[in-house]
Amino acid sequence: MSMATLGVPTLETLVSAAVAAPSIHNTQPWRFRLDPDTVTLEIRAAADRGLRHIDPTGRALYLSVGCAVLNLRVAAAHCGFEPVTRLLPRPEEPDLLATVRLAGAARSTGPYRLYDALWRRHSSRFPFSERPVPGQVFTEMIEAAQIEGARLSRPTPLETERLLRLTRAAEHRTTADADRAAESRHRAHGPRPALGMAPQALGPQDYRNRIPMRDFGAHRHPAVLAARPFETRPEVAVVSTAHDRRTDWLRAGQALEHVLLVATAHGVRTSLLHQALEWPDLRERLTPQSAGRDRAQMVIRLGYGPEGPASPRRAASQVLTDRSVPSSG
Repeated sequence: MSMATLGVPTLETLVSAAVAAPSIHNTQPWRFRLDPDTVTLEIRAAADRGLRHIDPTGRALYLSVGCAVLNLRVAAAHCGFEPVTRLLPRPEEPDLLATVRLAGAARSTGPYRLYDALWRRHSSRFPFSERPVPGQVFTEMIEAAQIEGARLSRPTPLETERLLRLTRAAEHRTTADADRAAESRHRAHGPRPALGMAPQALGPQDYRNRIPMRDFGAHRHPAVLAARPFETRPEVAVVSTAHDRRTDWLRAGQALEHVLLVATAHGVRTSLLHQALEWPDLRERLTPQSAGRDRAQMVIRLGYGPEGPASPRRAASQVLTDRSVPSSG
């Protein structure tokens, strides 16, 4: 395709769709640049928005960028383009995590029918009902993860209890760790309104202490935390990959977002239980038996309940760098 085909409004729509992706602590750790010669969008890591204590390896940052890449692919196909994606395309530029070239007319809608869900998806950290997620919805989510080169496992009730215990242990560790607690607290009450967690989106704690929702304050006494009864039979799923390289993290992010968009399209609410993944010894124990020797990349809580408030997002103009403005149209 040519630059004349793209146009400023379409470029801003594509970037806004990417920015709508979830990211750890809503850090939005990405930057975008358009290469006008090849009509390619570059997605780069914004290292200054990384979490040095909570995410020292950058794995969660890569997952976040992977989610943005999936959204960009969905939006590109919706706008009529064929998105051609490359992960880690230039070893000499380590901050360049992916490129999406707009190669011409889209050949098929494929997974990209989820465009409407892209704008409606956001985490709900509120109690869900006891209504189970239908098996056919889980099957579609499993297929979504497979399309992106990852696995989605549905743990048994006993495995679910084990995963929740590991997540509770991780939450207690994080709250007791001064550096991690301060980092989490800063992201919940940061100075920039378009970044970090909005107070109204944090949600309550489970007063039964079965479902370990993250305390983004990470310094408050449990007695003063708002608490409500959560579901008694929580449903979770685990995204995993066969390997644990940087490309696997990016693929896992795309798989995660594809799963979340499928869930959203079916009216299923989701929230992410990432705490145990932040401690290497606990992460080693997260993979369900059905996933074999895979490496866990994310734990998702699913159910039916309130939509929950959306967290803020930066505008497309704030994340486009070295911008080459295409012609209007």
